[in-house]
Amino acid sequence: MTFDRERPEPGVFRICFVCTGNICRSPMAEVVFRALIRARGWEKYVSVQSAGTGEWHVGESSDPRTTAALRARGYSGVGHRARQFDVSWFENLDLVIAFDRTHERILKSWAPDEDARAKVHLLLSFDPDAGGALDVPDPYYSDTAMFDGVLAMIERSCAALFRQLEPGIRQGVTS
Repeated sequence: MTFDRERPEPGVFRICFVCTGNICRSPMAEVVFRALIRARGWEKYVSVQSAGTGEWHVGESSDPRTTAALRARGYSGVGHRARQFDVSWFENLDLVIAFDRTHERILKSWAPDEDARAKVHLLLSFDPDAGGALDVPDPYYSDTAMFDGVLAMIERSCAALFRQLEPGIRQGVTS
């Protein structure tokens, strides 16, 4: 699935998770959120993608520690290929989820207008149990335990985000 205008899908809610290189945090969130959608049978109503603000890892698989952390929790991160966020996607996205304030700043600076800027939110802002934390730490330069901890944060925050979106999605499903 792409966000190209040539393939509009009425009634589909489109989310893109954006981190730095699209090999650690955002692929984790993409996999976790897709699992939530799949558990409800709503794959045709919600499009979930991920990307990075930078181009360093474009075309690469997820970091092996990302894949291992996902696998340990029963998810599959196989098949992911990193890509860079494209400003043209704003028009077709409903929600752009950033993992830290740097991503949020970058994405908002790339946004072509106020409507696009309003689509950008921090993942932890949806989690009432985040304790005021705003940033999901980047595990790239850390160890396996950090990847596991980051995945746990992402699972909690994605579940909280899903709970907030679920009434609207459910309404779209039954309309």
